This record gives sequence, structure tokens and C-alpha cells, in this order.
Amino acid sequence: MASKTPITVAYGDGIGPEIMNATLRILEAAGAALEIETIEIGEKVYLRGNTAGIDPGSWESLLRTRVFLKAPITTPQGGGFKSLNVTTRKTLGQYANVRPCVSYHPFIETKHPVMDVVIVRENEEDLYAGIEYQLSPDVTSCIKLITRPGSERIVRYAFEYARRHNRKKVTCFMKDNIMKMTDGLFHKVFDEIAVEYPDIQKEAWIVDIGAAKLADTPEAFDVLVMPNLYGDILSDVAAQIAGSVGLAGSANIGDKCAMFEAIHGSAPRRAGQNLANPSGLLLGAVLMLVHIDMPETAALVHNAWLRTIEDGIHTYDIFTEGISTAKVGTKEFAAAVVARIGQRPNRLKPVAYVHRTGVAPAARPASAGVRAVSSEIRGVDLFVTWPSRNPEALAAAMRPLAADGLSLEMIDNRGVKVWPAGSAETFCTESFRCRFLAQDATGMKPILGLCGRVAEAGIDIASTQTLRTFDGQAGYSLAQGQ
Repeated sequence: MASKTPITVAYGDGIGPEIMNATLRILEAAGAALEIETIEIGEKVYLRGNTAGIDPGSWESLLRTRVFLKAPITTPQGGGFKSLNVTTRKTLGQYANVRPCVSYHPFIETKHPVMDVVIVRENEEDLYAGIEYQLSPDVTSCIKLITRPGSERIVRYAFEYARRHNRKKVTCFMKDNIMKMTDGLFHKVFDEIAVEYPDIQKEAWIVDIGAAKLADTPEAFDVLVMPNLYGDILSDVAAQIAGSVGLAGSANIGDKCAMFEAIHGSAPRRAGQNLANPSGLLLGAVLMLVHIDMPETAALVHNAWLRTIEDGIHTYDIFTEGISTAKVGTKEFAAAVVARIGQRPNRLKPVAYVHRTGVAPAARPASAGVRAVSSEIRGVDLFVTWPSRNPEALAAAMRPLAADGLSLEMIDNRGVKVWPAGSAETFCTESFRCRFLAQDATGMKPILGLCGRVAEAGIDIASTQTLRTFDGQAGYSLAQGQ
């Protein structure tokens, strides 16, 4: 008898236990050789005072099995509770989120009957780094982090995924017409790596018009790769326009550990009523079976599910008069899938999966170490609180404090230049950025001296950002209007 593959399972909150029971019942009926370890996560753990939502012993299980099948959880609002999904992805290095978004026309209503898009989302960086600050009573800040290694890794994963699954095109979504440095780096890395895959078409879209095209004509896309925030939003949009967010499964892939889940929430209002659709978690489990190299079992489960959908046996959320043949509950839906194991759909496209043996790894290691780059300190941005909101008065107070080769070059408010020659129409908050630059390279000692003088003058410094060049190129952006 073949040995069983250990996996860690969490039943979650709300509808989680119901859909997990249904999913595991189907996997067992299909002959999945799994050794299941169960952990507790989510609301009960949060409410015990653990702001991470997961106990130390549960991490031990995840590090041991390296495979996590997770039902949805409830994160209590407020109180400093951190997203368990984000924590798990980042702690375990799950840099790639993969979400197939497929339409099942004509059995599930959709305006896009031939939609078959896979969104590959960077999972660790961007605004989801969660680095936020309150700069003043009325102004908050969130840092958008995009790194070259992180971008290389996710872009290469997208191209390798396309090659491995016989996909023809990879499209990059970003917003580098505005965020020229962060999204600009992501786009640059995409272009660099794309040339290594001449067998795959490549294109890049600004995310706003790209999102409009995705909503209108999703068949124009194949594999989409994008930074974290855009990917989070648009993968939900894509799943919904395909038919239902409730049908979409998700894989979070790392080099050492992977997590599989539905993309919907815990829906506590539906809990305990035998109503929930287990399809999203089940299709996440199919992705898991492929990942742990059980392609035959994955195909059995997936094709049985397709046949169930095709036969019109639907839960309430996708039930449509004239198309559906029976409205069933969670348990009954699972039983219907079990009864069709070994069957294939007649009208929907059957699926087949192959063993990973001989398949190229999903992603080669990203650039290692620090590249040889010359860097110079050229100045500092001081974010200060100025209650009068008068930029001319702030400039008059700041200019005499400049010394040691530093001079006040610009003041902005929320990214818009307000001094010198600002516009009286520009609305100002009490939080300003004062940019001090030197003609030539400077150092930290003059900057610290400046900060000391500003503090002694009674001006509240909320934050500082050193300004640097890299190989002679400015590592900081201009203000709007500068």
C-alpha cells in the first residue's frame, strides 16, 4: 500500500466546518491517500488573546506537513487582530497566489461563456506588507513595497505556470504611469524575464483599463500576473464574472509550504444550516492534490464535480430555474459528487492532470545577494505636523534651519507641491513633507543635525525618509507639480 501524504487541515469558522467535512468526504471517496493533522485557527484563537489567530503548536504542524488545507475563518473586527491569511502566506514564504477563474456555461449563469483565466498574484509585498503610520491626527500613511527579488520570483512563476499548463500568453497588470518607481520596477522585471520565454506571448496593461477589459472581454487573457493589491481585487472580480466567487479555489505556493483554500469568507449567517456551497474549498483541494503529485485523484474529483454541475445539482447560491435540476444542501451536494466519481462531464471540458516528475520547477531562485550598485545620500524628506496648514509660514520657519550644504527645495501636501509657487486652490492637511537636498553627496551627520535643529525649533517631525541615488539615478520621486 502506498504511503499516505501528511497534510494539515483547519476547519475554520462559520460555514468552514460544514464545507470542510464535505470536501474531505469527497477526497476520501476518490481514494486520496492523506494523513490528516487537524489544527485550530481563527476566531476562537483570536478571542483567547492571540492576535495572530494561530497557536505556536499549529505552526509546528504546518512546518512538518508543508501542506495546509484551510477552511475560511472569521477575523474579529478592531482590536489589532492581524489577518491570518496574510500572516501564514508571509511567514511560510508563500509568494504566489494562483486563482483559476473558469466559466461553466450554460450550467452556471455568466456573461462570459468561454472565460478561462488564471490570475497569478504576488503574495508577500506591495501594500499588504501592512506597514502603516499615523502622521498626524488627520493623516495616515501606508508604505507600498515592491522588490526586485519578489517581482522576479512571481513573474517567473507566471511564465513557468503558463508553460507547464500549455497556456499561450502572460499579461502583466500594473500602474507605472503613476507609480513609476514601484510599479515601474514590476513592469521592468516583467519585460526582462519575458524574453526568456519566446514560446509564450507577453503583454502589459495599465491596471485600470486592463481591469475594464477583463470585466468586458476576459477571453482576451490567459495568465495574468500582477502585484498583491491589484491581484487580490481582480481575482475576486474575475471569479464573480466567471459565475460565482463561491466556486473559486485558491493555491498559495511557496518553496517549502503551500496553502489551499476557497476565496470566499466564513459567512457566519449561513453557518449550521446545510446551505453552503463547498465547491470553492473542493477546487482548492484539487489544486492541493495536483501539488502533492496525486494527478489521477485530482482528475477524479474535478471531473466528478464537473459532472455534478452539468447534471444541474446545485446549491442555493447557483441554483437557477430552468437550468438547475435540484436544489440541494451541503451534504447532499457532496453525496452527489461522490456518486459521480469515475464519471466525466459530457458538455463541459473534462480535466486531466500529469505527474510532476520531469516537470521543470515552478520558479528558479530569485536574484541572490545585493547587486553591486553605487549609492549616495543626497538629502532627506521630513514629514512634519504644521497645524496652521500654511505652507508659506512653514517654509519661513524651515529655511533658516538648513545648514551643512542642505537647502529646503520643496514642500508638498499629500504629494502636491505647495511651496515654492504653490496654488492657493490646493487643499492642505496639517501634515507636510519638507524636502532638503544637497548639491553633492552628503551624509547622515548633516541630516541628523538638521533634524535636531527642527526639533529644537518646536516643529513636530512625524517621519523621515533619506533620499538616495543609485548608480546616479534618483531613488525618489518628484512631487506632483514639481
